[in-house]
Amino acid sequence: MGTDDRITPRRFHDADGVEDWSVLYDGAVTRFATGTFERGAALVAEIARLAEEAGHHPDLDLRYGALVVRLVSHDVGDISTRDQALAARISQAARALGIEPAAPRAQTVQISIHALDIPAVLAFWQAALGYDRMGDADLVDPLGRGPAIAFQQLDHPMTHHNRIHIDISVPSGEAAARVDAMLAAGGRLTENTREPYWWSFADPEGNVADIAAWRDDEDEENL
Repeated sequence: MGTDDRITPRRFHDADGVEDWSVLYDGAVTRFATGTFERGAALVAEIARLAEEAGHHPDLDLRYGALVVRLVSHDVGDISTRDQALAARISQAARALGIEPAAPRAQTVQISIHALDIPAVLAFWQAALGYDRMGDADLVDPLGRGPAIAFQQLDHPMTHHNRIHIDISVPSGEAAARVDAMLAAGGRLTENTREPYWWSFADPEGNVADIAAWRDDEDEENL
């Protein structure tokens, strides 16, 4: 496609017919409660037909009782008007088959590693995992199954906690419940200056997890 048709999450959500979807780190995502594998396969077949018509193809993860659908436009490196249009058609097709969105909806998990020498540390983890390099500071699973690995620059050694933490990208409507659950499970809030878009927590032994909801409500001012 010759033009850059990427859109912000806010604009994506402004469209009719995409109420089932959330924008996470790696695209627009929804999860359908298919109930049986056969019903899920029927929805997959209908999505395949729509994708071929549109010339735009989602990632599908079919399990026994649910189907996760992920849309992103790799040529622009983000969600686009094509994802918005196809998302609405997929939701319409699911309704026609009597299939409703599942709750909670999908999430994306990313492992972040702080490093003083990113190229050296990245090379080690690329060799260990067999992942593909994406840009200068990210690794992705070539099979599309494992979490992405993001490398973040350190200016000086860290002494107060370890250098690896988990980022969990969730829909904005689900972030508060996730935060409450982590607090109830003994989590300690370490950073909330970007609330309600981002929280950092430490577990009882200091390991860190971030809840990230900013992507689902991002507009031009936050890019």
